[in-house]
Amino acid sequence: MTSANRPKGTQRSSRDLGQLRAGLEKWLAGKLPPDAAPVVPDLKVPSNGQSSDTVLFEAAWQQDGRPRGRRLVARVAPQPSDIPLFPRYDLAREFQVLRLVAEHTDAPVPEVLWLEPDPSPIGAPFFVMSHVDGRVPVDAVYNVDSWLSRATAEQQQLLQDSTVAMVARLHAAPDPARHFAFLQYQEAGDTALRRHAAHARAWYDYVAASAGRCPLIEQGFRWVEEHWPADEGDTVLVWGDARIGNVLYQDFRPAALLDWEMAGLGPREIDIAWLVSSHEVFENMAARYRAPGMPQFMRLDDVAAEYEAVTGHAVRNMDFYLTYAHVQWATVLVISLYRLVRFGQMAMPDDIQDLILNRGPLERLLASGG
Repeated sequence: MTSANRPKGTQRSSRDLGQLRAGLEKWLAGKLPPDAAPVVPDLKVPSNGQSSDTVLFEAAWQQDGRPRGRRLVARVAPQPSDIPLFPRYDLAREFQVLRLVAEHTDAPVPEVLWLEPDPSPIGAPFFVMSHVDGRVPVDAVYNVDSWLSRATAEQQQLLQDSTVAMVARLHAAPDPARHFAFLQYQEAGDTALRRHAAHARAWYDYVAASAGRCPLIEQGFRWVEEHWPADEGDTVLVWGDARIGNVLYQDFRPAALLDWEMAGLGPREIDIAWLVSSHEVFENMAARYRAPGMPQFMRLDDVAAEYEAVTGHAVRNMDFYLTYAHVQWATVLVISLYRLVRFGQMAMPDDIQDLILNRGPLERLLASGG
């Protein structure tokens, strides 16, 4: 697929970068030593991700008569006018997750430095964390024309296996009900999975209020309820958005896990299914453009076998979890493409369900029973 034929990237923000730079400089002056005179000589927004605004910037200042500098990253709550992906952004929650993941697991995450709940410095709450070097497999491109698609089969396998192992390390966080109690979703439910699904349904209702209701997604939620697993298994720390597009890699191994808005508590199969279904979504997009994709990558049997080899846990009820994941992905895709409509980058289709780019895989799962 040529660059001209690839799906357009979703515009994420209408925030003015010049004002953002000035606001960060003024805010840093209150965080650094007196007379530091901080400046932000470089600032940019990466192409991946659509939830919070991620801002990469360099900060330079004076300290003890010497020039200092550091590369930093700000996670900024989106503006309501930008049609956020999620109905609510709790950056304090994400800040706390990163801090505790670093404290209670050996999974690599950026160091969190400052949390700013006051929107006045740059127009929205934000937090600042350390910059980590690495490469991110860009959504909808990594399996078509990227450093990963051009890698050897051995390198692709290394990236897959090391990512699965990293997710396993997250799931090994001790006593998640105590250390990560704040991640328990507040929606009604007598188990962590029930609350997780209720939260996903509330998210869809938020999307439907903006974009319109989607019968296929609602059919998917009914299917999930009708095929509920008899034994949900252990409750662990769940990353929630476990996909390679949220990982910085060095030499095909994870260097930092990013984007924790969807973190919660629930069965480990939630993350396994998200790893697999995410790639299925992007493979389905590649097929639309007659691109070969990476069909040998992130296959369920391979991912499940590697997870069991690392943890001793045989994943269960994957028909249920894959279908549940694709229902949530349909929600993601509807709001993501509806944002393209609102930003004037595409026309609204006659059938809102044409925004569901994983419509085929989801319909097949629902028709086959999983």
